[in-house]
Amino acid sequence: MSGYELLANAIIEQAAKDYRNLLYALKINKNNRSARANKTHLEKFFHSEWYRTLSNVNGAMLIAKLKEECGI
Repeated sequence: MSGYELLANAIIEQAAKDYRNLLYALKINKNNRSARANKTHLEKFFHSEWYRTLSNVNGAMLIAKLKEECGI
C-alpha cells in the first residue's frame, strides 16, 4: 500500500471515528449545538468529491453503517 493510500485510509478512519463519537454525544444530549454542527460538517465530507477521491466506499452507506453501530 502506498503512502497516499495509507494517508487516505487514515483520514477516512478518523472521520468515521469522529462521526461515531458525535452520534454518541448527540444520543446523550440532542441539544449539543457543537456536536450537531460537527456532525453536519462530517456528513458533507462523506458526500463530497474529496471523500470520493479518497475512498471507493459509498459515503451514504458508511453514514448508515455508523448510525446502525450507534443504535440510531
